[in-house]
Amino acid sequence: MPEQAADLVILGGGSGGYACALRAAELGMSVVLVEKDKLGGTCLHRGCIPTKALLHAAEVADTARDGAAVGVLSQLIGIDMPGVHAYKDGVVSRLYKGLQGLVRSRGIDLVQGTGTFVGPKSVEVDGTVYTGRNVVLATGSYAKTLPGLEIGGRIVTSDQALTWETVPQHVVILGGGVIGVEFASVYRSFGAEVTVVEALPRLVPNEDEFASKLLERAFRRRKITAKTGVGFTGAKAHDDRVTVSLESGEELEADLLLVAVGRGPNTTGHGYEAAGVEMDRGFVTTDERLRTNLDGVYAVGDIVAGLQLAHRGFAQGIFVAEDIAGLEPRVIDEAGIPRVTYCEPEVASVGLTEAQARERHGEIEALTYDLGGNGKSQILQTAGAIRLIRAKDGPVVGIHMVGARVGELIGEAQLVYNWEAEPGDVAPLVHAHPTQNEALGEAHLALAGKPLHTHG
Repeated sequence: MPEQAADLVILGGGSGGYACALRAAELGMSVVLVEKDKLGGTCLHRGCIPTKALLHAAEVADTARDGAAVGVLSQLIGIDMPGVHAYKDGVVSRLYKGLQGLVRSRGIDLVQGTGTFVGPKSVEVDGTVYTGRNVVLATGSYAKTLPGLEIGGRIVTSDQALTWETVPQHVVILGGGVIGVEFASVYRSFGAEVTVVEALPRLVPNEDEFASKLLERAFRRRKITAKTGVGFTGAKAHDDRVTVSLESGEELEADLLLVAVGRGPNTTGHGYEAAGVEMDRGFVTTDERLRTNLDGVYAVGDIVAGLQLAHRGFAQGIFVAEDIAGLEPRVIDEAGIPRVTYCEPEVASVGLTEAQARERHGEIEALTYDLGGNGKSQILQTAGAIRLIRAKDGPVVGIHMVGARVGELIGEAQLVYNWEAEPGDVAPLVHAHPTQNEALGEAHLALAGKPLHTHG
């Protein structure tokens, strides 16, 4: 069997894998990057980028529909789904070509094919063995379903929803997490009736309860129905509709059932367990430096339990490359990774929820700044708020935001958290007027004991 050697062999070319490859090559390592599908992985081709393109199209639809509210006599005639897909696919294609060029420019050996980790530091692809001084496992995730719920026809995951050729009249979305509420927002903007079913007591259950309440209120205004705290019992597909059954005994009729119950680690069939990699519930077990139980073997991204975010995998990939190179990078604080849900309104957060902060720090202070006091938010006609959480007489340990475009504020927010800033450190910083960024500054002013545009 032919063999090739390199300093680093990476199994998986998604956000974590390609970031690791680029940084390792930059540090002078020879790199083999194995990818069975397209370079860029789920994020570029079936996740972050195409879904956000759909969300932008949805925003344009809302702007056209509501133009009269600002004196612009526009109207929404309809949604041309082939045109939407052409726009979406064009964005993906341009980024894909750019990424391919980057990988080529760094001299990375991109191997197209299904890789199997055969250990101790080797990956086999189509009869050729690639052996590295170190190996990084980065095989990503897949769209999950529920036991007994077969995907097909009018029962789809986000993968199939990204290419659906028409706008359904009524869609039921199973799951009220990030993927579920983003697609709910898209479909509603495109004119569909939307019902979200979430077994847990609230939407976006991994976010602070404050954010969930504001999002649920906004969804009610948008006439998106949310059924929380109710379980799913079954679905029956017909030629032209789907009947969805709930534990409450209620049955929902829809043109489309979108199953958005999260993503699972893509670790089956890659040889991990057979090669002796320690696993837990399908995830690869690592220490804080992303080392597996096997010497010289690392894991990054969605196959490592924690936040399933492209930028987390990206950061982990860079971290591992630098760790292998002996640069001793600082361990990544999971709570310091920013989180954004791109529905309308957006939800953005970094750090601890209020419950987590109380558990970790005991006594805390919390403050909510309503976007009603922010000029740019009034111009954008968005409602929402920013909530700050600090350890008593200490740094800000949680920032939670709801409102149109608040995802653009997360950059400063994550600096506040990761630099362990106190409200008094942020309060003197000058924020441009009129921007929504001012709201973040005003919130810190208030928490520092010198509120301006607040009542009471």
